[in-house]
Amino acid sequence: MINEEMQPFLKWAGGKRQLLPKIRRYVPKQYNTYYEPFVGAGAVLFYLQPQKAVINDINAELINVYTVVRDNFDQLLPDLKTHKNEREYFYAIRALDREPEYRDLSATKKASRLIYLNKTCFNGLYRVNGKGNFNVPFGRNKNTKIVNEPVLRAVHTYLVSNDVTILNVDFAAAVSGAGEGDFVYFDPPYDPLSDTSSFTSYSKGGFDREEQLRLRDLCVELDRRGCKFLLSNSATDFIISSYAERGFTVEKVSAVRNINSVAAKRGKISEVLVRNYDS
Repeated sequence: MINEEMQPFLKWAGGKRQLLPKIRRYVPKQYNTYYEPFVGAGAVLFYLQPQKAVINDINAELINVYTVVRDNFDQLLPDLKTHKNEREYFYAIRALDREPEYRDLSATKKASRLIYLNKTCFNGLYRVNGKGNFNVPFGRNKNTKIVNEPVLRAVHTYLVSNDVTILNVDFAAAVSGAGEGDFVYFDPPYDPLSDTSSFTSYSKGGFDREEQLRLRDLCVELDRRGCKFLLSNSATDFIISSYAERGFTVEKVSAVRNINSVAAKRGKISEVLVRNYDS
């Protein structure tokens, strides 16, 4: 049964809440295992709520949060409730990953820290510097709700009640077991619309056009295996031509983006949905 309280509990760049009405039109009616190699905040996962899934993200801190929500929920919840939406406290918690002792923090403490920072930082942005340190400033929103217990509990219940594998590997490795009858949804870091619009700092690495082409080639391989895939990306000529030339269906859609350091750059943008099957 679908739990309507299931929804993203983090705000994440590229989140798919706004695009869900369009995505759900193309979700196959039947499939075996659901794969999501770039799970992010999990909007599509939490909408579909598949009984068998493999979710993955290259961001180890994010994957730790999912693992802790599943395995240590009873310890996470009270720790989250100790946090304060105050500037001085925020910067003290943010600075923890700059200290050698950070690696000795428990998985639960690290998960609690990331959820807290996500809720109280500027515009809910996740960004790290070249050393992998979280560097988003304080958000100054006095009405921020740090703990959304019903949503967190719903996510916990889903993860422990279903066959959901949680991975922190390369996107190609995440779908190594995908075969005929499975469904893969790809939501990679988007190809930048301009030289100055790129935002790929979810981890210390990036996601350049070489990676985009590696992903395209993986889609070709999945198609050969008999998997159905749906992919979202920005509507650049590069992305459109890369998939269209391989015979995949490419449809332009519009979406609203609410995460950008410059307020004027938030709003509607063109995206594409790519698939290898009929709607």
